[in-house]
Amino acid sequence: MQQPTPTYRGRFAPSPTGPLHKGSLVAAIASYLEAKKNNGQWLVRMEDVDELRNVKGAADSILRSLDAFGFEWDEKVLYQTTRKEAYSDALEILKEQKQVYPCTCSRKSLKEKARLGKITNGQFGLIYPGYCINNHFSNFKTDEYAIRIKTPDKNYSFDDELLGRNTQNLKNDLGDFIIRRRDGLFAYQLAVVVDDAYQNISHIVRGADLLDSTSRQLFLQKCLKYSQPEYAHFPLIVHNNGDKLSKQTGASGIGDIADVQLLVECLEFLGQTPPAELTQESPANFWQWAIENWQLSLSRTCAL
Repeated sequence: MQQPTPTYRGRFAPSPTGPLHKGSLVAAIASYLEAKKNNGQWLVRMEDVDELRNVKGAADSILRSLDAFGFEWDEKVLYQTTRKEAYSDALEILKEQKQVYPCTCSRKSLKEKARLGKITNGQFGLIYPGYCINNHFSNFKTDEYAIRIKTPDKNYSFDDELLGRNTQNLKNDLGDFIIRRRDGLFAYQLAVVVDDAYQNISHIVRGADLLDSTSRQLFLQKCLKYSQPEYAHFPLIVHNNGDKLSKQTGASGIGDIADVQLLVECLEFLGQTPPAELTQESPANFWQWAIENWQLSLSRTCAL
């Protein structure tokens, strides 16, 4: 007899731009423990949609690290580079809804307009004012434009399990954003929404650096008539200078030999209180203790 699908489905979705580092390990641990604590499923998705940034061998390196550190994912790893047809189908739906338009503005021209004060540079980057909103796809070749989605002058709100109520007005705070680039690659915002729906993701636990993306994703979910997952964004590990710990800021890889001391450090960063002797245990015993004692709410106050 087939078992019913768990109502909780979480995921960890790294980008293969380098090896797994401590900051990404924290994200993997938080999403994994929350899924397991809720008797749910945990999936791994390789967000390699930006093919120009992918590093050869990085995806395999990330999976080796996850496996060595004791993570167990419940389904086959999904690679976004295999999902282009699904993103194209979603884009066609948005075209039929007349929600999108071709944009011929270059980054250089927009930066120059911003320098001259013709475009506002808001909290979330340049606020695109819709210069190309009256363009028609039939007037251009495919490689002559990016595709933007029309954003409404409307507040999009959600209740984050860790950060509380969050609200963003897409039109005023961001403007019409790109969902397919001029080079033909699909943007992260569209790809992640399509894939979360495809994989029936019910809960998303991720770093606060992606908090400002959530309203865009809520908007796309509504346009495509997808269900809305629950969200929880935890604080990030930062360097002494305030920069996020990432590949771009020199974070080193964790390798593919389990380091229980490192796992315990990540757990402590997430606000948990593991006993000192846990560092001497096996990875299996670490995970048993971590799952039994995990409390996501403690991550509100996590800090170095």
